Amino acid sequence: MNPLVITIDGPSGSGKGTVSQRIAQTLGLQLLDSGALYRLVALVAVRTNTSLDDAPALAAIALNLDISFQPTDSGVQARLAGEDVSLAIRAEAIGLAASQVAAIQPVRDALLARQRAFAVEPGLVADGRDMGTAVFPNAQIKIYLTASAEERANRRYNQLKAKGESVSLPRLLEDIQARDARDMNRQVSPLKPAEDAVIIDSSLMGIDEVQDAILAIVDKR
Repeated sequence: MNPLVITIDGPSGSGKGTVSQRIAQTLGLQLLDSGALYRLVALVAVRTNTSLDDAPALAAIALNLDISFQPTDSGVQARLAGEDVSLAIRAEAIGLAASQVAAIQPVRDALLARQRAFAVEPGLVADGRDMGTAVFPNAQIKIYLTASAEERANRRYNQLKAKGESVSLPRLLEDIQARDARDMNRQVSPLKPAEDAVIIDSSLMGIDEVQDAILAIVDKR
């Protein structure tokens, strides 16, 4: 028997990161934040002034990442060569860079085995954009979590305002729409629901409702 794998894919701001963490904690499973891997590659690229068009250099970064994920009371801590970069990789600029990096096939190839290695007992919740289509095509449970671009922009706006950052809602919406177009139309592992995924639109749902909906799906399986 293969370990249980639950994939939760969806666009930026759909709530998949938060609900994936909750599902993993509730069920006592491992957690893979695949987006964090691409954000880590982007962070190193930015810090080393590596061009986001330099595929060989970016693939080399992906192959040699010294990373670890450590669960804490407030979430999963991402560490790069021992440094806590959990906040640094969540910056808007790094997110946009990560979206560009994720479209590069050699980078995806470099990270594929690393992602699949997370699938160990007692099981895994994998959060990303192609977890159910490319990384874990045989996952037992696949969720595609989405929400309108406007709702996702509002969520991000409120998050950033709560942190005291000065942000523009129209600019956030523009960035989200651009990222969606890039993620959905790229030739390499485009963002789309797996054929056997359950689609959940969280536009009018709270995080508790989304969590309950996914747990109900798990119970049925």
